[in-house]
Amino acid sequence: MKITNRRAFYDYLIGDKFEAGINLNGAEVKAVKMGHADLTGSFVRIMGSEAYLINAKIFPYEYARPENYQETRTRKLLLHKKEIISLKGKTEGSNTSLVPISLYDKHGLIKVEVGLGKGKRQYDKKEAKKRADLNRDIEQELAGSQ
Repeated sequence: MKITNRRAFYDYLIGDKFEAGINLNGAEVKAVKMGHADLTGSFVRIMGSEAYLINAKIFPYEYARPENYQETRTRKLLLHKKEIISLKGKTEGSNTSLVPISLYDKHGLIKVEVGLGKGKRQYDKKEAKKRADLNRDIEQELAGSQ
């Protein structure tokens, strides 16, 4: 099970990547393991000496009690103090953001892959789409000629 944030690669140029744990309750863990989560529109913010995942949707587990459940609550990321200080320094100095790239299961634990993203301009996005279209056309031509 791996949930990816494909929108992050469209909107940002991803540089360094980090792996972080995430603080979830039991029903959320089961929902993520079943693939019921969405990272589109979410981001990571460092407040004080802690990192938080904001606006990530983890849909309710179907067999859990739905009372007082918030899909988009703020969840704490589990990083070492040195990693948090390093990330804080990298984001404050330039126009970079911390973007969640994927949510996955590793040895029974839920991990979040966080990337240092620099926002793309509109013309960069158009250029990337043109390149992808060209590559797809070339692949189709090559597959058709065989």
